[in-house]
Amino acid sequence: MTDQTDTRPFGFWTATALVIGGMIGAGIFVLPSQLAPFGWTGVAAWIAGGVGAIAISLVLGGIARARPDEPGLMAIVGEVLGPVAGVLVGWGAWVSYWCANAYIALTAARYASSFWPPLGSTGLRQALAASVIIAGLTGLNLIGLRAAGRFQVVTTALKLLPMAAVVLIVAWMVLSGGGAFSATPHPPFAAPSMFTATVLAFVAIVGFESASIAAERVRDPARNVPRATVIGVALTCMIYLVVCTGIDFALPLADVTASNAPIALFVGRFWGPWAGLAIAGFAVVSAVGCLNVWVMMQGEVPLGLARAGLIPAWIGRTTARDIAAVPLVLASSLSIALLLVASWRNGGAVMDFMLRLTAVSGLWVYVFACVVALRVGTHRILASASLLFLAAMMYGAGAEPFVLSVVLMLTALPLYFLNRGASVGAAISTATTGPR
Repeated sequence: MTDQTDTRPFGFWTATALVIGGMIGAGIFVLPSQLAPFGWTGVAAWIAGGVGAIAISLVLGGIARARPDEPGLMAIVGEVLGPVAGVLVGWGAWVSYWCANAYIALTAARYASSFWPPLGSTGLRQALAASVIIAGLTGLNLIGLRAAGRFQVVTTALKLLPMAAVVLIVAWMVLSGGGAFSATPHPPFAAPSMFTATVLAFVAIVGFESASIAAERVRDPARNVPRATVIGVALTCMIYLVVCTGIDFALPLADVTASNAPIALFVGRFWGPWAGLAIAGFAVVSAVGCLNVWVMMQGEVPLGLARAGLIPAWIGRTTARDIAAVPLVLASSLSIALLLVASWRNGGAVMDFMLRLTAVSGLWVYVFACVVALRVGTHRILASASLLFLAAMMYGAGAEPFVLSVVLMLTALPLYFLNRGASVGAAISTATTGPR
């Protein structure tokens, strides 16, 4: 008999680490600069985005509790909404993962150049360093999910250390009277800017579906997936709120807005120049930890689709360690290709494409999940409210990423019809010749 720890190696803590690790990546190290111009509107945006994320996480947890025997969220979508919907949402998520991985790996490489400046001297060197990181994590995941899961717990713990440093400094400032927070003026709350600020905040929050997608790998998923998702989202949103608000309100607006490394700027301002290099190191760890989650998902999503019979079975063929090597290696290869294109051509345009596509493609997963919840009758009120929230986020993100995400999702249809044609052909052959 196979030990459950082999087929389901992830317990509650590892599942929670997947959720937190998938959310806290490279974005938190630059986000304070982006939200600083919004002032108090940014604070409200974090609260609104966090509430929306927790509502969606409760919906995801309800789905996992209602269908604990299904091999993950993508398979549930296919079962409840039909195979076409399952393929589209799964493929859209897969595309968003390898696009995001290129950006995350490049961020890790750029921060690593703080320790060895020649690494960041050219775009090609940055791309090659990022490619090495992707290749290394792909190899780690090919070794086995247990090794990747242990690595995730370690990197999640390490990536929280710089966040803890900011929280400690903010707490000290509050206990000291909070004078620094009022030393420089910050923009007041402005309702017209709330929509844009919330979109920006929520784009940084997305990625909390990791445990739901990998439910087949989680022990007692009906209990652990909902708890891990909700707790992971709540903790991460609180960290984001304290870190970003503390930095934005403690430093002059112009300094934060102009900084490429606002957390390093903040900690260095209070603890000395040595902190800049320390934060750069933690930024690399954070990005690599986040990248590990999405490299893992590159194999898990197509594997779930293949096992559900939605795409050809050969795509989900696993190794002796139960790893779907084909989609995992293919996705990492596409990430590396994006990096090389970005280094040789218009890197800024490619990077913009990756970020916006990743954001909207991630939202589609939640849209389909909410529709599933309505169909199976779990958390219907929350699911309805979440759909309205997601529609607002997509509208705020703009038409271009929306159209691009739809087009790339539709590229999955040839795979679906190829698989369906092969199944029909096999059925006709069996009916004609009889079973062999």
